[in-house]
Amino acid sequence: MINDTTLRKIDLNLLLAFSVLMQERNVSRAAERLLLGQPGLSAALKRLREALGDELFVRVGRGLQPTPRALAIAPAVEEALTCIEKAIRPPDAFDPALYEGEFRISMCDNLETAFFGPLAARLRQLAPNAKLIGVASEKREATRLLDDGAFDFSVAVHDEPASWHVREPLFEQCSMSIYDPLQLRLKAPLGLADFTGNPHIVISYESGDTATNLDLALTRIGEKRTIAASVPRFSALPTALKAMPAIATVPEAIARCMAQLHGLSISRLPFDLPADPVTMLYRRVDQADGRAVWLRKLFIEVASAALEASGCTMSISKAAA
Repeated sequence: MINDTTLRKIDLNLLLAFSVLMQERNVSRAAERLLLGQPGLSAALKRLREALGDELFVRVGRGLQPTPRALAIAPAVEEALTCIEKAIRPPDAFDPALYEGEFRISMCDNLETAFFGPLAARLRQLAPNAKLIGVASEKREATRLLDDGAFDFSVAVHDEPASWHVREPLFEQCSMSIYDPLQLRLKAPLGLADFTGNPHIVISYESGDTATNLDLALTRIGEKRTIAASVPRFSALPTALKAMPAIATVPEAIARCMAQLHGLSISRLPFDLPADPVTMLYRRVDQADGRAVWLRKLFIEVASAALEASGCTMSISKAAA
């Protein structure tokens, strides 16, 4: 264990002065290397002598001769300074091509549908020896899992973050209706009567609760919808919609993905519904880490390209890009 009492008697600059004096054996040259005047270096040497209880250097002619005590401690001081210099040296730039670890991100399944595949493919190109791990989004446990390092960052609609977290805006997530045109022979864009006159399938995130902001918006304009079924995950929607005449209202990104993959039709909503702010949440301690910075930038690039390719009306915030 480090002896604090001993180290309080001396500072790093004195040890650096000692090291340079050992190498130069000349006050003038040592002072020049240390960017000090000779009086300043002489004062430092005096403090060092007092701290170590030894003369350390004796003037012999125009040079300096180290004492046995100085010669004895010189290798350890040099090794310590070398270790300190390596420790505080700016880290090498992160090289994804050489990285062999894991990248871990947390997203709910609608965002995973839109972004996980493109991100995994891009990582395979840039970091072929790395592995991408998707961590299930658990809103109640998200901040604890983040603090525990269970994932590098989370992409979701996040609440106000703690002071030790960073929340960056990504995009405003609009909603769209989606349905099977073979089950419901409706033309987009849907009218309000089309929307309220047909049964709905909803995503119930917790305990089968089907009340949503959409229903509150309908109530404000004196309307309501009929809910025929609820599912806990977005992945169940396509087969359910193809099996029955019903409408689902989902975030735009996954609506466009489902439409492309399953031959479903999409429509803007026939009433105003506020968009949800999707953000990226990560630990403040990772804010400047080269690996983490690289991964966050890559995700933003991939997400931006995926949104554009799917024809989404939303785009990545300029603040994030």
